[in-house]
Amino acid sequence: MGRTVKLLSICERVTEDDGSESVSVRVHPVMIPRTHQLAGVGGAFNAVYVEAEAAGQLMFYGQGAGGAPTASAVLGDLVSAARNKVAGGRGPRESAHAALPVRPMGQTPTRYHVSLDVADKPGVLAQVAQVFAAHGVSISTVRQRDRRNTASLVVVTHQAPDAALRSTVDEIDRMDVVREVVSVMRVEGEAE
Repeated sequence: MGRTVKLLSICERVTEDDGSESVSVRVHPVMIPRTHQLAGVGGAFNAVYVEAEAAGQLMFYGQGAGGAPTASAVLGDLVSAARNKVAGGRGPRESAHAALPVRPMGQTPTRYHVSLDVADKPGVLAQVAQVFAAHGVSISTVRQRDRRNTASLVVVTHQAPDAALRSTVDEIDRMDVVREVVSVMRVEGEAE
């Protein structure tokens, strides 16, 4: 798919259908395009990628993992806590800048890559597709590879709420024609 897997922490301001706003926050592994700036971050490096209307796309990149960077961050936190204690303060607190509610994860839409081991016989793909449809999860692409007496079926979805995908996968996992749900991975970035 021309993608790589990265562990991302995602926070985005979301406008709901009724015009109200909320914040969607989550941390999970995702598949991102190999051409995305975050795809090249590795080793002891971390990055913060920001998309903003006024500023466009910004990325802040530097060491943030491993022995020395972690020790430096911990020491910096200890110094900050000590300064706050000496000054009589309680330390930094969360921002109340916008005071937006957090959108429940089950309502957060994402694309998904679902890999299945299934029986290699006619009608299996139709049965699996019917379960996706029954839960309102639209399929973008399907790829099937034959093996001895089984087939590998990979489904990539359009955006769907997390709760809908979870219930889809739970039902698929109970199907007689499905030997195993091998993996479920979120997909971020532009559709291909």
